[in-house]
Amino acid sequence: MSTARPLLRRDERRAQLLRSAAVAFAHQGYAATSVDDVAKAAGITKLIVYRHFESKDHLYRCVLEQVSSRLGEVWAEERAREDRYEAPTRTLLRVGREHPDAFRLLFVHAARETDFASFAEDLRSLQIALADELIGPMIVDGELRRWATATAIDHLVTAVLRWLEIGELANDEQWIPVATAGLIAAISAWADPASVLDALPSEDASTDVASIDDASV
Repeated sequence: MSTARPLLRRDERRAQLLRSAAVAFAHQGYAATSVDDVAKAAGITKLIVYRHFESKDHLYRCVLEQVSSRLGEVWAEERAREDRYEAPTRTLLRVGREHPDAFRLLFVHAARETDFASFAEDLRSLQIALADELIGPMIVDGELRRWATATAIDHLVTAVLRWLEIGELANDEQWIPVATAGLIAAISAWADPASVLDALPSEDASTDVASIDDASV
């Protein structure tokens, strides 16, 4: 006896399709994933997919746009927190936890896809501009400043991706200050000493890494 497919509102079905597409694209790649694959993963027919998305290209782009938009929303929230130094780390980790496959698609796979590389590059340019706004004034040398802002972004994105792979959700709140302190230490080494005193927190921002291990026991 067949089981009736649950009826979803249009926005709920679209969200379901975006999740299913993100999983398929992240695990199989764009070229190897078909609209049929996405439909099967969502438990629906290909026809329903096309009611929401014009093509596979459109579906992939919508996944990227969704997670990119969410990053902007969370960034606005986190910048308003008291500890603004943790905002970049918290933003990436929150969105990575909410949309793990779409997050990896955006930061790992999209840049390798010819049709979507420009989307990934635009996001990276925006991130570097934000990094320059935050840490650029602390670095006098122009060449070093350009290198430092790009490297800071690369470091943080890679750190979050790795934590999503191996870190427990229950330990996120202990990992965030550890990761942030490491980034601040690197920036301090690159920056003009006088600028660091004015711009970065003077207190010890580090957290005992052992506390993460203790929480896992």
